[in-house]
Amino acid sequence: VQLQASGGGLVQAGGSLKLSCAASVSIFNVNVMGWYRRTPGKQRELVATVTRAGALNYADSVKGRFTISKYNDKRTVDLQMNSLTPEDTGVYYCSLEGYGSAYWGQGTLVTVSS
Repeated sequence: VQLQASGGGLVQAGGSLKLSCAASVSIFNVNVMGWYRRTPGKQRELVATVTRAGALNYADSVKGRFTISKYNDKRTVDLQMNSLTPEDTGVYYCSLEGYGSAYWGQGTLVTVSS
């Protein structure tokens, strides 16, 4: 299982970015797919997840600003990020729980300037 994250970059505060995670395998029956991030001075934290049943979970800090979407036919999970703040700066990782294990992408850097 391989996960390829893309879409990171530099954006001004208040702007938007969309991250995309492409999986090398079918994601139709995986238990959970999600996005995590490591921000400066902090451990990796959950940003958003989507379960096989379609249940969504968001960190309190991103609720109302970020949207996670899973596209089974394209084997991708997107994270639309709006109203970005400098506190959102960090490396974002996509994850897949399924196929008997947990898998991580390589991370994509998001930098939000003030």
